Amino acid sequence: MGKVKNILDSKGNKIFSTTPETTVYDALVQLHEKNISALLVVENDNPIAMFTERDYARKVILKGKSSKETYIREIMSPELITISPDKSIEDAMRLMTTKFIRHLPVTENDTLLGVISIGDVVKYLIEEQKYIIGNLENYIKGT
Repeated sequence: MGKVKNILDSKGNKIFSTTPETTVYDALVQLHEKNISALLVVENDNPIAMFTERDYARKVILKGKSSKETYIREIMSPELITISPDKSIEDAMRLMTTKFIRHLPVTENDTLLGVISIGDVVKYLIEEQKYIIGNLENYIKGT
């Protein structure tokens, strides 16, 4: 099975971020403009949390708050879960599943390398399976 770094190699390491002092509304605008569902929250050049559409739905809308008057710092998750680029895709899947998260920052020696999503993991696994199936078919056919 592949490594987390293989996903970053194929998708790139572009990181979309916001700050704790950004309003939820402005963060939502950024999500919409970039056609993404999560932003890394960065303070003093350090990643500290993730802001997701799920956070908006559960911590703003359902609690009757206003997105224009609520700041990211008020609703962001307190713990940032990360993964090393040398961990397996299986490790990433296990971590995302057990922690109920869909976005996972990739760090090495306290350096942020990128962010992977559950969609990136699934896409990688599908491509890997296609490759294996193709090789097996060629082996069976003797080509």
